[in-house]
Amino acid sequence: MNTPHADFEQLIPELPDWNNGKGIDIEAWIGCEGDFRHAIGYSVIFWPRFTAVEQYVLREPFSVESLRGFERQRQGDIRSVEAVMNHLHIADIQYYGCKDITRDRIVYVGRVLREIYEAKLAWQFPDRRFSVIFDDSEQANLIDYEITFFQLADPIA
Repeated sequence: MNTPHADFEQLIPELPDWNNGKGIDIEAWIGCEGDFRHAIGYSVIFWPRFTAVEQYVLREPFSVESLRGFERQRQGDIRSVEAVMNHLHIADIQYYGCKDITRDRIVYVGRVLREIYEAKLAWQFPDRRFSVIFDDSEQANLIDYEITFFQLADPIA
């Protein structure tokens, strides 16, 4: 499942305005507008830390207290516990009140994160199988777009 080619000028409308209207490509734009503080912060989103805890695989950081609470709430259903513990609302990776949030931008980021999660989980846990879920269909609210994952029952032989 490949992320479709993105129309970066649609996602970042100011790209064509750079260089007196000649435009700028996205990598050059990052070189002008980006900073290392944000790059470091986004690194934990775009290359998440996963850890095996008991029978679970969880995204770090996590709370053992929350884990135990969800185990009780979900009656020990490992997939359900993992799905809720590992979920991330795409809109939450920006600051609250972010003015440039759109469905197209959230869907692009969610699809990229789905590929990253699939690749990293397969690399980090080659003996386990996972379902990584990002529903990119029309949602009622932007906060409803989320990514999550859980282990599938049968490991890779």
